[in-house]
Amino acid sequence: MKTPRAFYKALAIGAPEPFKEPPLKLERMIHFVPPHNEKMRAKVPDIARQVDVVLGNLEDAIPADQKLNARRGFIEMAKATDFGSTGLWTRINCLNSPWVLDDVIEIVSEVGNKLDVIMLPKVEGPWDIHYLDQLLAQLEARHGVTRPIQIHAILETAEGVKNVDAIALASPRMHGMSLGPADLAASRGMKTTRVGGGHPDYAVLEDAKGDAARARYQQDLWHYTVAKMVDACLSAGIKPFYGPFGDFSDLAACEAQFRNAFLMGCLGAWSLHPTQIEIAKRVFSPDPGEVAFARKILDAMPDGTGAVMIDGKMQDDATWKQAKVIVDLARLVASKDPDLSARYGF
Repeated sequence: MKTPRAFYKALAIGAPEPFKEPPLKLERMIHFVPPHNEKMRAKVPDIARQVDVVLGNLEDAIPADQKLNARRGFIEMAKATDFGSTGLWTRINCLNSPWVLDDVIEIVSEVGNKLDVIMLPKVEGPWDIHYLDQLLAQLEARHGVTRPIQIHAILETAEGVKNVDAIALASPRMHGMSLGPADLAASRGMKTTRVGGGHPDYAVLEDAKGDAARARYQQDLWHYTVAKMVDACLSAGIKPFYGPFGDFSDLAACEAQFRNAFLMGCLGAWSLHPTQIEIAKRVFSPDPGEVAFARKILDAMPDGTGAVMIDGKMQDDATWKQAKVIVDLARLVASKDPDLSARYGF
């Protein structure tokens, strides 16, 4: 554990100092691209205009014999594309893999000044973050990287969930965390092959009423973990995200899962298929009606204190804070989305 005075010091001579206040960026969807696929790489300039984050994926879903091609493809994609205000991320291989060290070394050496975030899979505890933190500082110093590359942890093991608070506080490089439901299900021994979403057998029954049929209510397998992750992230000042939803044929279920995460505090989710981009954009942008009502609260309580009645509902200091969360997000969305800016009245 670093002392408070040393927490924001660079970990290598010549490395950029960590952010004390991370950049304010809109990240409603983190869109995954398989960079070993040349046809997909060719689509990246167009995709970058539609999404908030483009992520070159090097880990799961990349065959072992394509790992090197994926890494070189990501570097080529990063060099060739002007991403503008769209974030550029990569998900490297996990720390116990034979590819991870070269992933970090080659990517930072060749495109370190274009890369915003490295997503680290299967994080078990703060020690995993400390390792990557030190390595990044050394490579940033060696290759003249001028701004710190942030770290985004995937919460996808039982030990990681147990250590979530320590992971969130492990480094000033921490950008945020995503829930990884598939690997987490395997780690916990959960009896499901679904990637995110609910399960029809995870349900409660209404009370018995004689011999009448009893209604079943499907529950959310991920509610506990998302809530725990959100608390850990927000208390540490970093960002929580929902991860993947694997059933591309069920757009309604995808939207429901994303919306649950949004309401609980997540700022975005992964999009693994083009159909999920618009869902994430819609879900993780506040509703114009909610924004209008939130602005009424802020206008009626300029200093955030006291109590007022608006449309028959009492508003006080606590609801002022809730309103500010919604309006601040709406302003960030409006800065990138002219259509929503007009609907928000900004």
